Amino acid sequence: MQIINDFEQGSDEWKEFRRGKISGTRLGEVYSPRGGRKIGFYETIAERLSLAPDEEDRMERGLRLEAEAIELFEQAMDKKVERPAVCVSDINPNIIQSPDGLIKKGRKYTEAVEIKCLSPARHIQAVVENEVPKEFESQMIQYFIVNEHLESLYFVFYDPRIASVPLHIIEVTRQELGDKIGKFQAFQLEQLREMDEIVERLSF
Repeated sequence: MQIINDFEQGSDEWKEFRRGKISGTRLGEVYSPRGGRKIGFYETIAERLSLAPDEEDRMERGLRLEAEAIELFEQAMDKKVERPAVCVSDINPNIIQSPDGLIKKGRKYTEAVEIKCLSPARHIQAVVENEVPKEFESQMIQYFIVNEHLESLYFVFYDPRIASVPLHIIEVTRQELGDKIGKFQAFQLEQLREMDEIVERLSF
């Protein structure tokens, strides 16, 4: 074991020395008893790429970078994206979706775009694993529930700080999701039915 006493714990030099390394604290963020990679793995990579810690609110960053990401997507995919405020299901007006973008084919919107401007670590994770994070599953499925003509949804991960891969696109199709769409739709309809009953009972 090597001992280093060139700086004090908690100092800026100490913090800089720890960047990109697995400390006792970071080990808990990297180790997974089930296998696979936890977010600490990608945070360590982000530090090795000399990316500053991410302190900006995710929603604020998304709003700031959304238009830029859509423009780059249009250039990369040669598609024209429309940006509606909200979409309402024909099945039930209480089932809605606020898409980041829709793409029309003929008279129908058959493709959609969802922009994600995440932390550097999460962006790197999306690039390496090439999968839509589980936390966005319900949002992803809602696109297909609300728009019965939707064939493909493009999840667009954008982070200009990752110079080598600032834009990463994952396409999800209706066919891939299979019966999940029907299950999520049935769940919502049942929940809304129960909500209606409670509202009616509590209305005076």
